[in-house]
Amino acid sequence: MRIAVGSDHRGFRLRGKIVELLRSLDQEVLDVGTHSEEHVDYPDIASAVAEKVSRGEVDRGILICGTGLGMCIVANKYPGVRAAPCHDDLTAEMSRRHNDLNVLCLSGDILGDRLVDRLVEIWLNTAFEGGRHARRVEKITSLEQANGEA
Repeated sequence: MRIAVGSDHRGFRLRGKIVELLRSLDQEVLDVGTHSEEHVDYPDIASAVAEKVSRGEVDRGILICGTGLGMCIVANKYPGVRAAPCHDDLTAEMSRRHNDLNVLCLSGDILGDRLVDRLVEIWLNTAFEGGRHARRVEKITSLEQANGEA
């Protein structure tokens, strides 16, 4: 799987650890930065990842900022992107199983390293159930199209 990963300055440290984890799991990683703790604006990084997901250049994305919320807001502005912050095993699993989440948003300030490793692995390994959930995801796509976002 090809995964774009990005963070602002508050997610810088965690981004590096996630990139290493993904590579150790034999995932192809596109690291869009940031590559230092110098302040950057999270919308710039979120846009870089979300655009790649939206265009199909990558299969999924992972975004990290202080809370995961700002990145999520920006990523969801792109057609076909379904982004959400996940903070425990259940949200990571259900985001994939029921929502076919393709952009995982994480907190660089709140989550510990071991929990993040577990969340990423759950998110990577959980399949989308389809069925009634596919119908709901299709409705989201229809809303995007109806509102001129696609």
